[in-house]
Amino acid sequence: MEGVKTEEFLVEAKNFFLSQKKEIGKAARSSEGVVLVGFEDLAEHSPQISELLLEKPEEVLTYLEMALAETGLVKNPKIRLLGLPKNNFIKIRNIRAKHLNHFIWVEGIVRQASEVRPQVVSAKFECPSCGTIISVLQLEKKFKEPSRCSCGRKGFFKLLLKQMIDAQRLVVEESPEALVGGEQPRRINVFLKEDLVDPKMEERTTPGSKIKIFGILNEVPVPLPTGVSTRFDLAIDANNVIPMEESYEALEISEEDELQIKELSVDPQVFDKLADTIAPSIYGYKEIKESLVLQLFGGVRKEKSDGTMKRGDIHILLVGDPGVAKSVTLTFISMIAPKGRYVVGKSASGAGLTATVVRDEFLKGWSLEAGAMVLSNKGIVCIDEIEKMDPQDRSAMHEAMEQQTVTISKANVQASLRAETSVLAAGNPKFGRFDPYQPLASQVDIQPTLLNRFDVIFMLRDIPDRSQDDAIATHVLSEHKHLGTRGALDPYLFRKYIAYAKQRIKPKLTDEAIDEIKNFYVSLRNMPVAGGEMDIKPIPITARQLEALVRLSEASAKSRLSEKVEKRDSERAIKLMKYYLLQAGFDQDTKSFDIDKIVTGVTASRRGKIMELKEAIISLENRIGKMIPVEELEKELQGKMEKTVFDDALDKLSMSGDIFKPKKGYIQRVN
Repeated sequence: MEGVKTEEFLVEAKNFFLSQKKEIGKAARSSEGVVLVGFEDLAEHSPQISELLLEKPEEVLTYLEMALAETGLVKNPKIRLLGLPKNNFIKIRNIRAKHLNHFIWVEGIVRQASEVRPQVVSAKFECPSCGTIISVLQLEKKFKEPSRCSCGRKGFFKLLLKQMIDAQRLVVEESPEALVGGEQPRRINVFLKEDLVDPKMEERTTPGSKIKIFGILNEVPVPLPTGVSTRFDLAIDANNVIPMEESYEALEISEEDELQIKELSVDPQVFDKLADTIAPSIYGYKEIKESLVLQLFGGVRKEKSDGTMKRGDIHILLVGDPGVAKSVTLTFISMIAPKGRYVVGKSASGAGLTATVVRDEFLKGWSLEAGAMVLSNKGIVCIDEIEKMDPQDRSAMHEAMEQQTVTISKANVQASLRAETSVLAAGNPKFGRFDPYQPLASQVDIQPTLLNRFDVIFMLRDIPDRSQDDAIATHVLSEHKHLGTRGALDPYLFRKYIAYAKQRIKPKLTDEAIDEIKNFYVSLRNMPVAGGEMDIKPIPITARQLEALVRLSEASAKSRLSEKVEKRDSERAIKLMKYYLLQAGFDQDTKSFDIDKIVTGVTASRRGKIMELKEAIISLENRIGKMIPVEELEKELQGKMEKTVFDDALDKLSMSGDIFKPKKGYIQRVN
């Protein structure tokens, strides 16, 4: 080795490994002989070896593994480094030719991951003339055969054996928080081999994972039809991969953390403190903040009797007038929650939210590129301005929200990605502000099937109120003076508290909680309505809301670190459900709750009027013929239906294709 005698190097390296005998024994990750070596420990023992490792990593790593093997501590060792110096951290956008063949480390988010495929590292050939076995290392992209034998023979040699290892290619992109101004994130290719692609490690490098990569920067030739380009691509040959971002389930809880968490859990005001920690810069919205706390805790994911899974994640939709702090709320939640993602509807496509398949030019195949909902697996995705998304893109969310998977069947890639993600979405009314006389569904440009997947929907109204406006103004202005109150809990403790609950608490419903939920559900569905003689009765609540009540109740129990869902938890869930239904699902005509008012925009009373109109059309058709004057139809229903209700019902029948207008002032039924 240049500058150092090989014998001296090996002796010094062996002394280092023998001094780390206990640590090496603990660090051996598997029977494959993988050993984790701390760079700081190596630098402390031998500054010369550590400097050479950074400058000539491939050569030095080979000698280090040789030295470790000679100690007899590990058979066929593979060294993985930990903790390279800060000077060797390079932003992806700052990687240059001077870094080639050096040890560097980068941080980023995995955007694409190819399938794991075998790669040849060496091959053995037999000479047909003399029978000599020739070994050829496969260090390049093209498979290499021997050019000649020691006996003088040239030409064909018989292939006896190929030594294969598993390999995978990742595309790693700069994290959004590392960008300045209007910078666009840059990407780099990363190659993983051997133990770095085993199933356990592969879980850490799925699309969406935030990782730290230690590796050697290499050049990759760009092939052209006529040869090889003079321009080269860059790729990192990874030596080690360390996950940087962990879900709530993966966050480590120390003994000190556990003491603080248990102390907080017995505080009678714990739930209020948790709610007050949500977006403290925003005044009010008590019920909404309480719902957001429950969303962060989530319910319990269960397996049903038929083998399918029942989601535990809670989905919330905020719809409101401009300037009611929807975006601020979403931004805060995406920051406080591990694996939180914030996306804006007008810039989000279906593939950008779920997943897509892209061409892999390196491995000549196809690879998956994950969208925000997959990136946020075991976390939360916050979608602002959801109504501005393309309807086809929004339809891609249906499977991810209910089944919590994203299924891809494109370009010979069949995959089902996990999307166990809570969705917090915000939208604006079609015409800027809410019309209090129109149902929610007719004012928000979101298809009913998607609306129905949200557990709770809140309407945020900007209504002038002197005392409320005074309190909001005081709160906002105090923030400008830096006098704004912080959240009731430290954000670090807040995250750890939720993580502890999600990791260890799986509450079960008690009989009292079940009775409370069942009584609410049954009594609400069978409550009397004004105008009880109606043929079409409103549906106040459906099985979807029943499931939502269970999830909210379980989340409430988790917030107390309780293994039992008690009556008080179900009461809290019912209170929030009533608040949601009263805001968005109360029908003034029948003085009752009607879930269809929220989901479809057509209440039971309005459906009754439409049926009445259809019957009147059929009656007139029998008397005067197929073409019916609108004036005649109005007279037929005079006293039974107001003009505005009549016009709305006529429009609904026209839009549904039940009637058409053959000429001005006339309607005709479609047979």
